Amino acid sequence: MAPRANWKGFLRLSLVTCPVALYPATSESEKVSFNQLNRKTGHRIKYAKVDADTGEEVANEDIVKGYKVDDDTFVEVTREELENVALESTRTIEIDEFVDRSEIDPRYLIRPYYLCPDGKVGHDAFAVIRETIREMNKVAIGRVVLTNREHIVALEAMDKGLIGTLLRYPYEVRSADEYFDEIQDVKVTKDMLDLARHIVNQKSGHFEPEKFEDQYETALIDLINRKRAGKPITAKARPRGENVVDLMDALRKSIGGEKAAQAAKPARKPRKAASGQKEMLMPIAGKKPAKEAAAKKPAARPQRKSA
Repeated sequence: MAPRANWKGFLRLSLVTCPVALYPATSESEKVSFNQLNRKTGHRIKYAKVDADTGEEVANEDIVKGYKVDDDTFVEVTREELENVALESTRTIEIDEFVDRSEIDPRYLIRPYYLCPDGKVGHDAFAVIRETIREMNKVAIGRVVLTNREHIVALEAMDKGLIGTLLRYPYEVRSADEYFDEIQDVKVTKDMLDLARHIVNQKSGHFEPEKFEDQYETALIDLINRKRAGKPITAKARPRGENVVDLMDALRKSIGGEKAAQAAKPARKPRKAASGQKEMLMPIAGKKPAKEAAAKKPAARPQRKSA
């Protein structure tokens, strides 16, 4: 079942309009997360909203937004006033122009969303807009209001739907000059480039996300499982970088190391996982299976199997 839509409204290309819904295309909920605890009691930490001057707790209905003018002055803005900022993009994604995908600087990309028809009507109009974008091999640029802020959104055809990527405004992107100006101009020789190209060729492959593994996440799960099982926790040696004295020698050794690694690397098939389903951890020895424990304690959270 698809998650709840983040936004519902209309997609419009000139006089062609259809109702649409915007859904998040990514999720952080699968990652390991921690709670803050009181070391002495083991209880969770609770945060309260308090008045900065009086120290008294403030009820949610008494909290309003304010823009800081100086240290002691704020301009109060009510929810009603914000809602009265009636932008058309609050309810409609108006396609303003079409651009080539290669023209979009990757620094402007924020996050992707899925755009689908909302309800039983409007599928014909949605298909016309989607196929026009696909056939023209263009990206449609529009505007949408999410969380009370207007965003630029880039729409591309994807299977039967559209994928919309939020874009940053120019004032949100820092200039590279302040970072790159200090980089020295270095002459790279043809021999060095040839060796580096050889390494790239050895490492060349295809973009297959299913092969990627979040090693830090795996290590966190292993740490939690070991602590649950009462096993000792030992610090692992951290890798140390080596100073490069002779760059050509380092490039040559890299080529030899890559050849050895390729020869020793066993062929393995990528693991298949059910869509939207975590891998499960094996139950800890001496404890009841996960299903039985979950039946008795609904709050128990199933965990993944460590690699």
